[in-house]
Amino acid sequence: MIIILTFIAFTGLVALISWYKTKEENLSTKEGYFLAGRGLTGLVIAGSLEMTNLSTEQLVGQAGQSYSTNMGAMSWSVNASIALLALALIFLPKYLKAGITTIPEFLEVRFDRTTKQIISFLFLLGYMLTYLPTVLYSGALAFNQIFHLDQLFGITTYQSIAILCVAIGVIGSIYAIFGGLKAVAVSDTVNGVGLLIGGLLIPILSICILGNGSFLAGIQDFITNVPAEKFNAVNPANALPPMIPWPVLFLGMLFNNLFYWCTNQSIIQRTLAAKNLAQAQRGAVFTAFLKLLDPFFITICGLLAYRFFGDGLANSDLAYPSLITTVVPNWLLGIIAAVLFGAILSSFNSALNSCVTLYTLDFHRPLFNQTASDSHLVSVGKRVGTGLAIVSICVAPFVSNAPSGLYDFLQECFGFYSMPILAIVLVGFYTKRVPACAPKITLVVHVILYSISKFLPLNVHYLYVLSVLFPVDLALMLLIGKLKPRATDFILEDSKAVDLTPWKYVKPAALTCFILMLCVYALFSPIGLAR
Repeated sequence: MIIILTFIAFTGLVALISWYKTKEENLSTKEGYFLAGRGLTGLVIAGSLEMTNLSTEQLVGQAGQSYSTNMGAMSWSVNASIALLALALIFLPKYLKAGITTIPEFLEVRFDRTTKQIISFLFLLGYMLTYLPTVLYSGALAFNQIFHLDQLFGITTYQSIAILCVAIGVIGSIYAIFGGLKAVAVSDTVNGVGLLIGGLLIPILSICILGNGSFLAGIQDFITNVPAEKFNAVNPANALPPMIPWPVLFLGMLFNNLFYWCTNQSIIQRTLAAKNLAQAQRGAVFTAFLKLLDPFFITICGLLAYRFFGDGLANSDLAYPSLITTVVPNWLLGIIAAVLFGAILSSFNSALNSCVTLYTLDFHRPLFNQTASDSHLVSVGKRVGTGLAIVSICVAPFVSNAPSGLYDFLQECFGFYSMPILAIVLVGFYTKRVPACAPKITLVVHVILYSISKFLPLNVHYLYVLSVLFPVDLALMLLIGKLKPRATDFILEDSKAVDLTPWKYVKPAALTCFILMLCVYALFSPIGLAR
């Protein structure tokens, strides 16, 4: 009973704070609903970015990877710092100068409307059939493991997960559909504080148990009884999924992170809602620092699970929830569950809000009602959000069939469109004569080549495939620009949407973050804990 009461209390507190902070907001306008009135500050942006990224597909998936392999799974988080620094220094000045609401909107300015709608469709399809269902499934898996609802109600695990997917999807939809981006961002910030505190508590409690109450003795036990190679984050060049080869840290993974953090609508939308460029850059750099903490409360949990359970878990994705139920006392379990619930809601809310934004502004207004008022667009967005949520809830239980674990499943699905989108945005930034046909041809060629790679007997990590395809995508667009250039130079006009004065400490802060990233890698390498 105490678990349920503490869970309801914390979840209710987040809802109350979100309502209080947004009750005066005008959600009937386009900017008010989709961009929080362009009024977000750096700290709110950082909290929302971190929580949008950290759902249970990260918590469960990364811990599962490290349980079955080693600390190499931390690279998904730690390497994200580089992409976030690129977002602050390279991408945000151009996005905010254009005054856009969606990434495809920039592509319409640079290329044409058809390019915008193709990219919007790919984002919508990816969110609806892959990302949103994975968030729901991973959340349901963790909750079932904590509360044992299948045993409590005498149903199968699959039935329990299906029911939980519906419950999580319905509650999450209420935030995204009725509260707009501001409600999502505020709830993210509150849940972010809870996740940071609650997330760090899990390894701390685990280590104290290993040391019979002594944290230092627990550290000694942990390092002594877990094989040294498990602490290594630098894997051989020929490693296969779910392990991550070291060369792809500078190639495929870097390209993948640049796509996710710099061009992915569900991430970018909160930076586009910043008060000004300085606040947007603060948010991106603060998030880069937060990503360096992820290994210490996410990835390390997989190794702790290995210390507690050995090879005894039937499924590596059970590592994180099993550790929670083992080390967290009952009086705290409800709060931890509420924090995980907040993480699920955050990612689900953000992606659903982005889907609504993409459809409403990139499809509905230009195709069906060009003279639609802002209030009508908001109304349409709410109906579309409801439909998308229903589809995602229906697909979610089938994610259990993912063959290589949650996180690899998600990343491999992104591969169908991530690299060409990144290439299109970069070429749009730095060239003036590449024509509108180039992105369309590149998208088709990429999907064909990536699909072929899935059927070829290639005994290499899929990130190597992205390492090759991204330069191919870039080269193809530049070649088309040479062979068939557009008639006039493209010039990005200043929309005057926000103040473009950069944050004066952005470069020193970025350099400090990069140095700390190298230190984290040194710790989890053969010159650190893995020696």
